Amino acid sequence: MRNNRGYQPRVEKKDAHRINNNIRVPEVRLVGDNVEPGIFKTSEALKMADELELDLVEISPNAEPPVCKIIDYGKFLYEQKRREKELKAKSTQITVKEIRFGPQTDEHDYEFKKKNAVKFLQDGAKLKAFVFFKGRSIIYKEQGQILLLRLAQDLEEYGKVEALPVLEGKRMIMYIAPKKKGK
Repeated sequence: MRNNRGYQPRVEKKDAHRINNNIRVPEVRLVGDNVEPGIFKTSEALKMADELELDLVEISPNAEPPVCKIIDYGKFLYEQKRREKELKAKSTQITVKEIRFGPQTDEHDYEFKKKNAVKFLQDGAKLKAFVFFKGRSIIYKEQGQILLLRLAQDLEEYGKVEALPVLEGKRMIMYIAPKKKGK
C-alpha cells in the first residue's frame, strides 16, 4: 500500500455564477441597463445576450424565477474583485500590544510602562497588561490586581477597560481598548 499523506485530489474550480448555456431553467427574470426588465424564456434571453455580444449571467439563483443580467462576465468579475479589494483595504487591523509587570514593580518602572501604554492607546492599539508571577510570588496576587486596577485608573482618559483583571495560570491579565477619536 502506498503512502498518500499530503495528497489532495485536484478540485475543478466552479464559477460563482451560472452563465449562458449553464442556466437550465425554463424562464428567467431579466434586469439590467441594456434590456427591457421582465420575465423571458431562457432561450429568448440567451438570443438577446448573443445579439448584444454579451453574456447571460444568473445573479440571484434562489429567486422565483431566477434573476439574470445581460453583461460582460469578465468585466463583471473584475468589478466584483475590485470592490472586495476596496472593502478589505477599508477594514482596519486591530493590533494588541502587551505590557508586562511583576507583582512588585517599582514606581519608576510603572511610570515608564504607563507612558508606553498611553502611546499604544493613542496609536489605536488594544492593550494587554499583565502581571507575571514567578515561582512563589503568586502569594502577591492582590498586589498584582491593585497594580492593574491602578493602571486602568491612570489610563481612563485614553482607553476603557474591556476585561477586569483575571488570573490565568501564573498571569493576571487585563485588556484595555482605545477610546474612539472625537469623543
